[in-house]
Amino acid sequence: MDISKVDLNLLVSFDAMAEHRSVTRAGEAIGLSQPAMSAALNRLRALFGDPLFVKTGSHMEPTLRAQTLAPHVRRVVETVKTEILNSAEFDPATSERTFTLITPDIGEIHFVPPLLAYLAKAAPQLRLRVVSRPRLAASEALASGAADLALGYFPDLDSAEFFRQKLFDNHHVCVVRRGHPGVGDAPLSVDEYLAMRHVLVKPEGRAHVFEQYLQQQGLRRDVALEISHFMSLPPIIEASDLIATVPRDLADICSRYADLRIFDTPVKAPVIPVHQFWHRRAHKDAATVWLRSSIQKLFAV
Repeated sequence: MDISKVDLNLLVSFDAMAEHRSVTRAGEAIGLSQPAMSAALNRLRALFGDPLFVKTGSHMEPTLRAQTLAPHVRRVVETVKTEILNSAEFDPATSERTFTLITPDIGEIHFVPPLLAYLAKAAPQLRLRVVSRPRLAASEALASGAADLALGYFPDLDSAEFFRQKLFDNHHVCVVRRGHPGVGDAPLSVDEYLAMRHVLVKPEGRAHVFEQYLQQQGLRRDVALEISHFMSLPPIIEASDLIATVPRDLADICSRYADLRIFDTPVKAPVIPVHQFWHRRAHKDAATVWLRSSIQKLFAV
């Protein structure tokens, strides 16, 4: 039998007949008129080459062939109902799904602790996997389904296949150790700032927005140290006279782990817009919709 030529709705009709043993009651159960249900029964008989249900008194009793088919058809119908048609439903309280998020190490520090605290109450069995990817690799991971969301600054995710939602703007600030001999109460001038010795955080595969802006403005600073990870900054800044220019949320985090001073940079660079991004393939997925909504509630300003 060629399944491509089979109307699978007939299995629903068969299942109703097996349960109700009446053309009229079976039709009522699945929303078919009596003539339509009779037509479906005739098609089933032709499909299987068997009467399937025969009149016995006031009931339509199943033939041996129908008795054999009945449990298998019921299993197929129930599978479609519970595992296919209801697949869009998502219950965070019971879900054991694993979500994969793309964000740099600064994003891990900013997003993950509050998100974990929220999930512990709202979705205690849900799991997170947080990975860092270069910007181009992030688009491939979202498109393939290897990741569900990207959180942060990803200017390359600007094609029509990606959706985005603004969370907040990140401003640049300066960070030095408290008691730095070159930083007093008066604001630094641009020349004073550029003349200081700087530490630059440049993660692999990700552009440094502030450094690009300085180059565009024809400004050059003395970079004494270049590192790859933002969280190396606190001990480095605290133990030296270097200055770092970083997003405000990172500066606030660094100040928790070292005795640092934060102040506005004299170079007014553009702010960094922080978004959550997702691929259109996940736009209607109920679980991802729930996660995006949760992130928006936690972090959007």
